[in-house]
Amino acid sequence: MANNIILSTDSYKHSHFLQYPPEARVISAYGESRTNNFADEVLFLGLQPFLIDYLGKPLSQDDIEEAAELCAAHGVPFNRKGWQAILDDHGGYLPIEISALEEGRMVPTSVPLFQVVNTDPRMPWLTTFVETALLRAIWYPTTVGTLSRKCKSVIAAGLERTSDDVAGQLPFKLHDFGARGVSSGESAALGGMAHLVNFSGTDTLEGILAARRYYGADMPGFSIPAAEHSTMTSWGREREEAAYENMLDSFEGENALVAVVSDSYDLDHAVESIWGGSLRDKVLSRKGTLVVRPDSGDPVETPLRTLTKLWDIFGGQANGKGYKVLDPHVRVIQGDGMNVESIARLVQAVGDAGFAVDNIAFGMGGGLLQLVNRDTLRFAMKANAMQVEDGSWHDVSKKPATDPSKASKAGRQAVVEEGGRLVARKLDDIDPAADQLKPVWRNGELLVRHSFDEVRARSWE
Repeated sequence: MANNIILSTDSYKHSHFLQYPPEARVISAYGESRTNNFADEVLFLGLQPFLIDYLGKPLSQDDIEEAAELCAAHGVPFNRKGWQAILDDHGGYLPIEISALEEGRMVPTSVPLFQVVNTDPRMPWLTTFVETALLRAIWYPTTVGTLSRKCKSVIAAGLERTSDDVAGQLPFKLHDFGARGVSSGESAALGGMAHLVNFSGTDTLEGILAARRYYGADMPGFSIPAAEHSTMTSWGREREEAAYENMLDSFEGENALVAVVSDSYDLDHAVESIWGGSLRDKVLSRKGTLVVRPDSGDPVETPLRTLTKLWDIFGGQANGKGYKVLDPHVRVIQGDGMNVESIARLVQAVGDAGFAVDNIAFGMGGGLLQLVNRDTLRFAMKANAMQVEDGSWHDVSKKPATDPSKASKAGRQAVVEEGGRLVARKLDDIDPAADQLKPVWRNGELLVRHSFDEVRARSWE
């Protein structure tokens, strides 16, 4: 859909220009992830794409006319005077300033990630008008990035326990298969990009494109040739072996990996009688690695059983920590039923069985990119201060008796580091030089542009 910033909002926002006090000149509002049950800290990401794609495109007279016509038919007021002033006096760029933390930072919940003010005193309504589009742009990639990072922590702990090479393997241990399971191509792009902050394995091409477009990435994600059920079952059950052999022959080469889904008919038969039987010598004679993919059954017991059978057939050796590592010609990937909890159980089970996590990789689809919402990390954007005619600032906040957890912060916010941890403070109470909320956008100009390498590096500082 065409991006008309006047319509990238909730309907009721169009009536708010009539609701602020007459003395209001500037409204300040901040955004944060409130205390929640999912994570104590979040991976901040997604503001830069919003600035480039939404605020970086000036509105036009056509946008104003489209919005005016729609609002009239829809039954809500339309602030033609205000929008026309933005076009005539500001070249179509919204007169707002956004300050934010550095993207890629791990930020404790209840600490502001960004703060917005209008820069034209005629337009105090503009600050919260952008809430819908701005919050939507940030909560989703931040939530996916935080989820992906939780998985990374679980896998990293398993590698620390069982592997001789943590750093070399970790970037490719969780693969994104979520493109088909999301609500839109934009979701695939932003969510897939967020995953790539933590890992380098993906089949979500839109995520790669987003990392390149918005953060100047070179090639942030990689994949390998892999089979799906259609390419295996089209051979027919009687030619299952031929289908597998074709995969080995078609993707040959030094260090070549090829993943083959092996449960089309009978996983155990495929492992024991085909991969470990008629094709065993061919697997062992290849220069690359066969990655066997179970795709049904219990998400912990099935891949562990497959791993055990491959060990019995192909063998391997114990590493420096005493855990078994399969012959380098074979590995396993489990992509069915994976989430933070099942990955943790599988990692634990693999180690408890005496195997290194080296032997297995993980994949996530809709569970990575789609099974999240704004309430996963309890995102909110709230007004916190109002400047009036004489230039003084007045605190603004909410404190509902029916739910104290929804109380908002009063006064213009700052973020400072205390004891090695980011905390929220009132701007009036600190040295402004210590404030880590730095201006990144002002009146149509991008003031700070983060690179993807910088974002990745910050997430693990």
